[in-house]
Amino acid sequence: MNARCWICCLIITGLTLCAAACARVDGTNRQQLMLTSEAQENQLGAQAYAEVKGSEKPCTDPAAIALVERVGRRLAAVAPNKGFTYEFTVLESQTINAFCLPGGKVAVYTGILPWCQDEASLAAVLGHEIGHAIARHGGERMSQGTLQQAGGQTLAAILEARGVAPTNSQLVMLGFNAGSQYLGVLPYSRQHELEADYLGLIYMAKAGYDPTAAIGFWQRFAALSGKTPTFLSTHPASTDRAARLQAKLPEAQALYQAAPQKFGVGELVPEKYRAKPAG
Repeated sequence: MNARCWICCLIITGLTLCAAACARVDGTNRQQLMLTSEAQENQLGAQAYAEVKGSEKPCTDPAAIALVERVGRRLAAVAPNKGFTYEFTVLESQTINAFCLPGGKVAVYTGILPWCQDEASLAAVLGHEIGHAIARHGGERMSQGTLQQAGGQTLAAILEARGVAPTNSQLVMLGFNAGSQYLGVLPYSRQHELEADYLGLIYMAKAGYDPTAAIGFWQRFAALSGKTPTFLSTHPASTDRAARLQAKLPEAQALYQAAPQKFGVGELVPEKYRAKPAG
């Protein structure tokens, strides 16, 4: 494939990006590539949420349910108003995870509660997940996938038009797919995680939770980090996340001090979830 073909691909991609990247993240002002509407994203989020609740075991511990609901509502009250109808569900599972789907559909697995230890750390987790929804990271990833697919189809058409041998075409396409994955998709995913970390830190501080708890949480969570090199991971290293949040702490502390009501670290998680998590 000669230079002219590559230039054509770059021009097509660049024009598409310029035309589509018209949204900005509320809270960071980062420009986004967005090919989906908020209504589409929220509809998909509601459908996925219903599927999760229909297939996962719900938690029946009233203390855990009340904890997640209480912290979640406080965060939702200070997050930017996107018209979300927030829902909070606790799922009984050793899975160490939580998520927030577009539209404010939040689920917390009980497996993450021992790592949280208290309300403030849970606020860091829920704030992070709500940050994903506020920043429309799901829609951005879908948009990026659409663009990547279009780029691959364009390149394949160019190779065919040029009469490039099938074996050589396969090699070029493999290079394109690998390059777009490691140079585009993965770094973008890590950027989303760091952006959600920051937004979550801001939300928890505004809600009256001590933002230093977020740093402690990620330091504890670092024990879960695998051995996958950071550049191949969709999530940045937990130790790196803690360090980046430390740099944002003065801003968050100012918001915490200005909060009309302060909860500090809040209450501990229910006693049954206080056992020290296994590293």
